[in-house]
Amino acid sequence: MASGCRIGPSILNSDLAALGAECRRMMDCGADYLHLDVMDGHFVPNITFGHPVVESLRKQLGQQSFFDMHMMVAKPEQWVGLAIKPGTTVDFLAPWANQIDMALVMTVEPGFGGQKFMEDMMPKVHWLRTQFPSLDIEVDGGVGPDTIHKCAEAGANMIVSGSAIMKSDDPRAVINLLRNACCEAAQKRSLDR
Repeated sequence: MASGCRIGPSILNSDLAALGAECRRMMDCGADYLHLDVMDGHFVPNITFGHPVVESLRKQLGQQSFFDMHMMVAKPEQWVGLAIKPGTTVDFLAPWANQIDMALVMTVEPGFGGQKFMEDMMPKVHWLRTQFPSLDIEVDGGVGPDTIHKCAEAGANMIVSGSAIMKSDDPRAVINLLRNACCEAAQKRSLDR
């Protein structure tokens, strides 16, 4: 069953020299989870961080913080998780949708932060919400106060936001704005049924 509206800052957009403190700051500002982009330099050209960094963060933050690991790696079957990038059709997920907890619809091309939101990905989110109403559907890329309504109305309930949260003077206000928009859209969908 979809877990309600949850907001996860992408820590790739944080001050990486103070990663532990930045993660703690986001949780203290009301984040529901932390989104960690793991890039291997093969699937995408960039390299970010791997197991040692994640293990260090886990020790600092404890077990109460949920880490959403976005594995942009060449051999995903060695790890876990299903995500589709803009060029992948949504029906690719259909055979596994009843076996996964969450589907991630990328709303930018994977590998680089700060890209412009691709609104034409919203039909994928809508299709998943219609076909699999209890599935958690996450969106990632260019999501912020200007684009949250499109995501929420399409059916996303897990919102990844990097720059909009991490670079804000008031991350708590941005997190609350995103959560409220997502919850209002979910409530409207339930009333329309």
